[in-house]
Amino acid sequence: MKFIISSLKLLKSIQALGGVIGSNNTLPILDDFLFSLSDGELRITASDLETTMMISLKPDMQEGTGEVTIPARLLLDIMKTFPDIPVTIHVKPENLMVELTAGEGHYKLSGHKSDEFPQTPVLEDPTTMNLSAEILANGFEKTIFATGNDELRPVMSGVLIELSEDYLTFVATDAHKLVRYRRIDVKTEQNAAFILPKKPINQLKNLLSVKSEGDVTLEFNQKNASFSFDNVKLVCRLIEGKYPNYEAVIPTTNPNKLSIDRISLLNSIRRVAIFSNKATHQVRFKITGQELMLSAEDLDYYNEARERLSCSYEGDDMEIGFNSRFFQEMLNNMETDNVQLEMSAPNRAGILVPVDNENKEEDILMLIMPVMLNQ
Repeated sequence: MKFIISSLKLLKSIQALGGVIGSNNTLPILDDFLFSLSDGELRITASDLETTMMISLKPDMQEGTGEVTIPARLLLDIMKTFPDIPVTIHVKPENLMVELTAGEGHYKLSGHKSDEFPQTPVLEDPTTMNLSAEILANGFEKTIFATGNDELRPVMSGVLIELSEDYLTFVATDAHKLVRYRRIDVKTEQNAAFILPKKPINQLKNLLSVKSEGDVTLEFNQKNASFSFDNVKLVCRLIEGKYPNYEAVIPTTNPNKLSIDRISLLNSIRRVAIFSNKATHQVRFKITGQELMLSAEDLDYYNEARERLSCSYEGDDMEIGFNSRFFQEMLNNMETDNVQLEMSAPNRAGILVPVDNENKEEDILMLIMPVMLNQ
């Protein structure tokens, strides 16, 4: 088999696929890309057994058909060095030697048999629907930072996607923070829910962030989900298990409401947190009247910081502590000028919501657990 293709087109495709390949693969074949050439189409596939992704390209010239796997790292490294020029790849069927010609350069690398490469899962009896690429990208972007890493609770290492007659919901939590991102403009005829792992979400997020228009075809059943758009298809295994009842942990009565400029609060927390304890990252919020005092201290090193901010506040004066890292992540993942922090008591979760969100179809809520204050 032999084909000619633009080096830039090939590089972009294998770079996108490279994120699927694991760093410690149990099977050597998983360190390779699978190249399949037939009927004027070049299909390149990467897999780690849990996630399989393929990209289809149209070569500028094709001779013959066939399949071969090519070492991913070697191919990526050489392709990065080329300007945008035509690249000829010729695979010798007798020994699977891959000859690559670009400009005045000629390179050889050993290909491998394709029969050991894992088959792409075929979804049996799937539910199929089309979703806006922009909505999916936003849902992933707004929630993935809140997922956990606890191997004992694998369901919390992914993002829960709930489809209902009223809205589409994305939920992520690690037990310290929780994000619920809802789209009122997406409704489905039947209720369904599944948990997507972090790796395929990151792959999709990166690809969809540059695809501002169009739809994604989503297919899913009890075990797998498939996302198809443009020339890309990604199939992944879902996380099995029951997601925690997240609605139960969201406090509904929060009489103390603080409204403040998001960027001012974010920058103040960044500065004050430098002086916080490196184990707890605690920043103290002391609210009196229309004034918020942020403070942090590290008693081991006698470090201390305070900043005063003006705010709009309804409720009783209170002091509450939060993990500054979590709070910064949440503020970074909001886009409105002002945010509102709703609280009930110093030992109860705080709720962060945007103020005057321009997108009326979007409903976003972030929950953060307090940390115990040092007296």
